Amino acid sequence: MSWLEPDPFLRGTAWRDGDRVVRADPADLDRLPWDVAERAALPIGVRVEFRAEPGTSAVELRYRAAVPPAGDALGALRHVFALWQDGRCVREVCAEPAEEATVRLRLPPGGGEFTVHLPEAQAPVVRGVRGVGGALTPAPARPRWLVHGDSITEGWWSTRPAHAWPAAAGRALGLDPVNLGYAGGARGELVLAEHLARLPGDLITLAFGTNCWDRVPATPEWLHATVRSFVGLVRRGHPRTPILLVSPVLRPAAEHTRNALGATLTELRRAMERAGRELAAEGDRHLTVLPGRPLLRPEHLADGLHPDDTGHAALAEAVTKALSHHGRPGPAGDALGRSPSRAPRRPSPHD
Repeated sequence: MSWLEPDPFLRGTAWRDGDRVVRADPADLDRLPWDVAERAALPIGVRVEFRAEPGTSAVELRYRAAVPPAGDALGALRHVFALWQDGRCVREVCAEPAEEATVRLRLPPGGGEFTVHLPEAQAPVVRGVRGVGGALTPAPARPRWLVHGDSITEGWWSTRPAHAWPAAAGRALGLDPVNLGYAGGARGELVLAEHLARLPGDLITLAFGTNCWDRVPATPEWLHATVRSFVGLVRRGHPRTPILLVSPVLRPAAEHTRNALGATLTELRRAMERAGRELAAEGDRHLTVLPGRPLLRPEHLADGLHPDDTGHAALAEAVTKALSHHGRPGPAGDALGRSPSRAPRRPSPHD
């Protein structure tokens, strides 16, 4: 069977830079901090989703990936392609990063709808998709969920991309999560708010703030004003889209420790939540605040900062519940529970 073009099968995509899927507008990278632009080049959360007719024995993906140089600290990471069906992993295949390679994943009998979660560290680019013994068609499109955040959103310390909280919550809610998490970033960069405003989406979650404690230290007053500005810029492109604002989760070393500007993470969190609640009280009926502090316990943190798989699952459960109450997009694009007239994995030195 001949190779099929991959684009109709790809999910979790934001922008294109040639044949690469990237996570920031490639025409506007010069206004971004270098670390955010670097993380945006990785296809975090990108998946291949398809339907296989009965009798299809396998799916093959033709891809290229960066080959880690000798001595690369992340070079030992397994290059794992994970096949999921009905909310569970049914098969994993390890392959070697290569300038051009093909991986085959055997399908369970009976056909159905499947997702392949790609390895992320070596920035694989899918070049073709084909079925073995039967036909494949792209899976139906689902409402797009834009998820902006830092390394916790990106999925650090989850053992697989599919275990990161945006992926897990997306499965639970039947959404297409677009992972816009940037390890070390998400410090309230207003350029990213403008990118979000230009990116089509049916639902938006903003989950940042912990890197405003020490990565680039901030004061509560600065973060309060920045959150208001960030949401305001996003609203220019999404005036009625539901937005969930998630404040920083537990970080024991930062909760009561003052940063270089004299602020604790507890004070920064309160400032962020206050900004969101003010905007809602001022008339933004499609904005909801989810306080992040109660969502994780110390035993959920793999390194005192990033959640492990259990922590990611806890975050996914809390966000799923919040979005279900807030109103996720329904089949017609309206918000569930609202009338149409009102609808709108790796060790880290830093977060």
